[in-house]
Amino acid sequence: MDTLLLLGQDHLGHGDLALGQKVLGTFLKKAIALPGLQAIAFWNDGAKLVGPDSPVLTELRLLEERGIDLLPCGTCLAHHGITPAVGKVSDMDSIVREIGRAGKVVTL
Repeated sequence: MDTLLLLGQDHLGHGDLALGQKVLGTFLKKAIALPGLQAIAFWNDGAKLVGPDSPVLTELRLLEERGIDLLPCGTCLAHHGITPAVGKVSDMDSIVREIGRAGKVVTL
């Protein structure tokens, strides 16, 4: 079953931001083990994660090298003034298609 992750923020959980960023890094290191993981879509503040200053850039590069599609929202990148260091700039039409295609969608 194809799995799509949706990341709408640049950390995991609520509360301490530094802890949330650290936990996200650990999650992304382990995410390759998710059965059927095909793509990760990034929107809103989540799009910051594909930028050159991302605290999880190494983890995202490893996922991309292993064949996981990284799909940052182009509108979100433009809003934040980010040129992506990883991934392929996407749009909402493409992200909606990915949601419809995926057998499982996980929102973080």
